[in-house]
Amino acid sequence: MLNYQYVTPQQLAGFEKYKYSAVDTNPLSVYVMQHLWNWIVKIVPLWIAPNLLTFTGFLMILLNYFLLSYYDWNFTASAPGGSHAPNWVWGLSGFATFSAYALDSIDGKHARRTQSSSPLGELFDHGLDSWATSLFTLSLFSVFGLAAEREVTAYTLYSILCVILLTFLLSHWEKYNTGVLYLPWGYDISQITLTAVYLLSAVVGVEAWYRPLPFGYFFTDILIAMVIGCCAFLSLPQTLYNIYQARKNETLERNSTYEGLLPLASPALLFTLLTTWVKVSADDILTRHPRLFLWMVGVTFSNVTCRLIICQMTNTRSEVFHWLLLPLAAIVSAVSTGLLVQSELILLVGYTVLVTIAHVHYGLCVGKQLSKHLNIFIFSLEKRHQE
Repeated sequence: MLNYQYVTPQQLAGFEKYKYSAVDTNPLSVYVMQHLWNWIVKIVPLWIAPNLLTFTGFLMILLNYFLLSYYDWNFTASAPGGSHAPNWVWGLSGFATFSAYALDSIDGKHARRTQSSSPLGELFDHGLDSWATSLFTLSLFSVFGLAAEREVTAYTLYSILCVILLTFLLSHWEKYNTGVLYLPWGYDISQITLTAVYLLSAVVGVEAWYRPLPFGYFFTDILIAMVIGCCAFLSLPQTLYNIYQARKNETLERNSTYEGLLPLASPALLFTLLTTWVKVSADDILTRHPRLFLWMVGVTFSNVTCRLIICQMTNTRSEVFHWLLLPLAAIVSAVSTGLLVQSELILLVGYTVLVTIAHVHYGLCVGKQLSKHLNIFIFSLEKRHQE
C-alpha cells in the first residue's frame, strides 16, 4: 500500500543533483530572528534528526488546530454572545505557534550542524509548510471569526485563505523558474503577529478584538489589509521582479513562457472550481459548513503544491493537470446543473475524505521512496543498509 512510486525515475535523478539555493532579505529575519535561532539551535542534542524537529512543529500546529476546532467548530465562538474558548486555549495556541515557528526555522541549521542536509529534508520541510499554511490561517479564524456586525462572512474567510495560499505558491513558482528560493518577507511577520494575537487574547480575552477602532474600523480590517498588502505589495512584486531579473541575466530554468506558467494551471483551475462551487451552491455549502470546506481547500492545495515543489527541486516539467481536480470538477458540474442538490454535504464529506487520505498516502509514499533511494532514514541520523 505504501510502495506506490509517485516520484518518477527522472525526478529521482534530479534529486541526486539537487543543491539548495535560497536568499533571505527580510530585515526582521536577518537582523533579529536569525540571532535567536542561532542561539536556540545550540540547545538541540546532536543525536536528534532535523526532520524530527520539522515534524514536531507540524504536529503542534495540527493539534492546536484540532483543539480550536473542538471549541469553535463553525468559527462563531469568539463572537459576542458566543461560547468562548477558555483563555488557556489561546495561551497554548501562542506557545504552539511560536514553537512551531522556531522548530521550522532551526531544522535546516540543525541539519547543517549535524552534516545531515538532504533533498528529502527540504522536501519534508516545504511539503509540511504547504499544509501548515492553511492550518495557521484556519486557527486564526477562531479569534477573528464570523461576525455580522463586522461584515465578516464565510466567503471573507475563504477569500483570505485563498490569498494566503497564493502567497505561498508564488515562492515555489518563483523557484521553479529561477532555481533560487527567495524567502518571503510575509512569513516572519505573520508568525510574530499570530503569536502576539494569541497571547493578547489569553490576557485580555477575544472580546477585545471586537471593539470598534476609530473611524468605525475593527482589528479584522487591519488583519485583512495586512494579508492583502503582503501579497500585493511584497510577495507578488518580488516574485515578478526576481523572475524578470533571471530572464534578463539569462539564468531562467525554463526555456519558454508556456513552461514557466505551467505550474499555475492546476492551482488556477483548483481555485476556479472551488469558487464556482461556493457561488452556485444551492445549499450555501461554505456558509453552512465553513470548517469542513476550508479544510478541504487547504489539503487539496497542499497536494497540488507538493508536486510543484518536487518539480522545482528536480528541475523537471510540472504536470498540466492534477488528477484530484477531476472528481472536484464532476462535483461542481453536478451542483451547477442542479443534480444531487440534496447530497451536496455528502459530496463535500466524501471529497474531503478522499483528498485527505490521498494527501497522507502521497506524503508517506514519497517519503519512503526518497528515503530508500537516498539511503537515509527520515527520523534518524543513521544510514539505511543497502538492500
